[in-house]
Amino acid sequence: MDFFLSRYRNLTVLLVVISAQLVLIAYQVKSNNSVPLIRVWAVTAVTPVEQGLEVVRRYTWGFVEDYFVLLGVRSANEKLRQENGQLKIENAYLKSELGTADRAKALSLFQAQSPSKTVAARIIGNGTGANSKVVFVDRGSTSGVESGMAVVTPEGIVGKVVDAYPTASLVMLITDPTFGAGVVSQRNRVHGTLRGQGHAECIVDFVQNEERVDLGEWFYTSGDDRIFPRGFPVGQVTAVRNGKTFKEIYVTPSAMQGGIEEVLVVINGVHQEIPDSEAASPGYKILAPPPSAVTQAPQETVQPAALTTDADRLREIYKAAGDAQHHVYGEGVPGSRPPDFTKVPGLRGAAPPPQTRPPVPASPGTAPSTPGGPTEAGTAKPPAPGAAPVSQPRAKAQTDKAPQPKPAPRPTSPILVTDPTDADPASDAAPPPSAKPGKPANTPASPPSNQ
Repeated sequence: MDFFLSRYRNLTVLLVVISAQLVLIAYQVKSNNSVPLIRVWAVTAVTPVEQGLEVVRRYTWGFVEDYFVLLGVRSANEKLRQENGQLKIENAYLKSELGTADRAKALSLFQAQSPSKTVAARIIGNGTGANSKVVFVDRGSTSGVESGMAVVTPEGIVGKVVDAYPTASLVMLITDPTFGAGVVSQRNRVHGTLRGQGHAECIVDFVQNEERVDLGEWFYTSGDDRIFPRGFPVGQVTAVRNGKTFKEIYVTPSAMQGGIEEVLVVINGVHQEIPDSEAASPGYKILAPPPSAVTQAPQETVQPAALTTDADRLREIYKAAGDAQHHVYGEGVPGSRPPDFTKVPGLRGAAPPPQTRPPVPASPGTAPSTPGGPTEAGTAKPPAPGAAPVSQPRAKAQTDKAPQPKPAPRPTSPILVTDPTDADPASDAAPPPSAKPGKPANTPASPPSNQ
C-alpha cells in the first residue's frame, strides 16, 4: 500500500480531489423530489446490503424467536377453546331451560283454560320394544293416574295410559300400531277411527268412500272411544284417496311434530265443542274498529225474493187458495176436505166464470127484428110487474151501448189439470155459456114471409 501511494501519489491525490468535488457537487445538486443526489446514491448502495442482512436474520434468529412466541400462542388458543366450549354448553343449557319454561308456561295456561282436570308429567324413558311406541312418565297412581286415561298437550293428543305404577306410568303413543281413538273432521263432521302405523303419520279408518274429506282438514277427538274427551285436536289431513271399501286418509299428528317432553294426563275429562274454523293468525293483535265505523254501520235491509220459476208461482197460487178458503196446509185432520182448486182463477180445469148478457127490455107484443132477415115470433118476454114499458127504439139503443164482457184470459203454460168431476155442484147448476137469456131453446122460429 505504501509502495502504491509513494509511486502513484500524484494520481492518488488527483482521484481524491476529483471524488471530493463530485461529493460536493452531489450534495449541492438535488433530484426532482428535492432529495440530495448524494443521499440517493448512498441509499441505493446500502439497500442491497440491508436486504441480505435481513434475510439472514429472518432465517436464523427470527425463526428461533417465532418458535418461542408460538408456544405461548398455542397455550392461549387452548385456553380460548376451552372457554368457548364451556360457553356453548351454558348457552345450550340456558336454551333448554328457556324452552322448558315456555312449555311449562304453555301447559299451565292450557290447564287453566281447559275445563278438564289434568296433571302435568314429564317423559323419563322410552319403551324397549323394536316396534312399540311407548314412553314412561314420572306420574303414577299416587298422583291419581289410572290405566286408560288420556295423555294430551296443548298442540293435540299424545296417547293413553296403559299401565299405572306408584311413581310412573306407561303411555302408549298414537303412532303405535295397536292404538285407536275416535275422531271427527272439523269441516264436514265425518266420523272415523284414528290408527297408528308405527311411523310419523297416522291413518283414519272406517270412513266410507262417499263421505267428503278435504285435503288440509283438521281432525278432532269425537269422544266415542270414552277415553279422549271431545274437542281435542288430533292432526291435519295430508293425503286423501278412495280405497276398496273405505277411504285412505293420512293424518300428521300435531302433538308429535316438535317432540314431546312435558305432557298432561287427563284425570277427569270434559267434552268441548269443536271449533268451526282455525284461527288464521293467533299471534297478531287486531285493533278494535274505529267509533265511526261502529256508529255509522249500514243497516241491512231484507228484500223479498222475486218469483222466478213456475214452481214459485204455483206455490203462491196454492197459498192464495188456502187463505181464501181458510185452509192450512199440513194441519188438516185425516178425512178433511182439501181446498177446491176449481175455484182458483188461472188454473187449467177450473170452472170458467159464466158469461151473461144484460136482458133487453121490450114492450109487450113486440119482437125485435133483424134488418134483411126473418122476424122471430114469441121471443120477447113480458116486463116485470110494476116496471114501466120501454119503447123498441130505446131498447135497441141500450142494447147497442151495453158493454160486452171480455173472455177470461187463458194461461200461457199448463200448471195444473184437475178432474172435471170435482167441480163445485153450484157451478154445474149454472147454465152453459152458449145459452143466451131471453131466447128459449125449444121455441120454433116463424117461417119466412113470402111477401
